[in-house]
Amino acid sequence: MTTKIPCLRSASDFSSDLPDGCYLVEVRKARYRRKLPKPYFAIEFSVLEPKMHAGAHVPARVYSTPKALWKLHWFLCDFGYDRSLIERDEVDERALVGLKGVVRLSHAMVNGNRYLNLQRLHACGALVGDGGGGLAGKHS
Repeated sequence: MTTKIPCLRSASDFSSDLPDGCYLVEVRKARYRRKLPKPYFAIEFSVLEPKMHAGAHVPARVYSTPKALWKLHWFLCDFGYDRSLIERDEVDERALVGLKGVVRLSHAMVNGNRYLNLQRLHACGALVGDGGGGLAGKHS
């Protein structure tokens, strides 16, 4: 028996995704998922810069496990989340929408599955142009 699966041949092709690099993004959607054993924030970013990729959507996960809290804290601080809410250990999904920052995206293949990694997060104020239409952080 044969099953036709549309777009299967391009599933391993990275060309349809954003290339690796730094992007100025804005949070479009944020939703907390309590999936055990790894609860996470499902975040959808919208690319603002570089202009050639403006409007592209980037789905991502920021985990809230004890080992990953440093990355969640870093994300919240770098994107300008309300410090008073952080001090009270609170994250309001609605307050995340509209926050802006810079993410470094990279692609990885693990056991035949494709993953998009948020390798490093930067504050918006630390940007300098890289001359190639992209973005670069001062502390790359």
